[in-house]
Amino acid sequence: MSEEKQNQSQLNSKEFVPWVEKYRPKKLSDVIGQPQIVLRLESYLKTGNFPHLLLAGRPGTGKTSAVLALAHQLYGSDIRECFKELNASDSRGIDTIRGQVKDFARTMPLTNVNFKILLLDEADALTDEAQQALRRTMEAYSANTRFVLSANYSSKIIEPIQSRCAVFRFRPFSDEDIKKIILRVIEGEGLSLDDPAINALVYVADGDARRAINALQGAATTTKKISEQDILSVASRARPEEVVKMLDLAFEGKFSLARGQLDSLLINYSMSGPDIISQIYRTVVKMQIPDEKKVLIVDKIGEYDYRMVEGADPRIQLEALLAQISLSAKKTA
Repeated sequence: MSEEKQNQSQLNSKEFVPWVEKYRPKKLSDVIGQPQIVLRLESYLKTGNFPHLLLAGRPGTGKTSAVLALAHQLYGSDIRECFKELNASDSRGIDTIRGQVKDFARTMPLTNVNFKILLLDEADALTDEAQQALRRTMEAYSANTRFVLSANYSSKIIEPIQSRCAVFRFRPFSDEDIKKIILRVIEGEGLSLDDPAINALVYVADGDARRAINALQGAATTTKKISEQDILSVASRARPEEVVKMLDLAFEGKFSLARGQLDSLLINYSMSGPDIISQIYRTVVKMQIPDEKKVLIVDKIGEYDYRMVEGADPRIQLEALLAQISLSAKKTA
């Protein structure tokens, strides 16, 4: 066997499956953090029938995992023939609906279940024209295909589609939910993490289980004994206390020292501007400061975040934000 084929064979082995896929729940009872949704899906499973579904919520909250668990229990070994997943953000135009979606939806299932499932992930990325075509396809083939639409923002799904679906809203995972998911992976991979490292994963996740698992897998590439620093380095995040220190210096009017702390974050953690401003926001809303001051700072955070999104230099905008915080501290002194 050639070296190229050997490498390909290795990549196809289970060892190289991303942990996000490896540890996806195979049963609805294994889905963590969405008890009411699991209860409703299990009732559908018992009846063997359900309507079209619209799953709405932030990325990494278990939308795809819940559908896959439902499909695994419903079809068993026939899942490949009866379940299809398409990422609408990759193919967002009307041709996808007229082609891949319609071709799958029009064929009858060859199992004892009377319908197939088509999952359209990130369906809110579909154009309005594609959504109109999808609506007509859902009407035409609802007898033998159930459409499941996953969306980060349900408001971007046109009303005629929403009205044809049962809507499930997935909430961000709590810190305890993230810990349960992390511990499942840690046990499965034989890893060793102390409490600070686990807390760092929870902080990095910010309610997104996928982000936590990916950070854990990245840190585990070099060692089985993973530290807090390993997690933060892989995720390009700073310790929360370092961000607090920077903000405290700015609140005290010590702009030069706050700017030096910003340099440390940019250099030591290779953090991007949006990552830093996101951490600043998360820190400010939890700080014990008067609401009047907090409102002014959050307003400035939103302004400078928007400027960066529009292409302004991140370093200049972050320094300007620290300057605004220092000025607000002096005005209220």
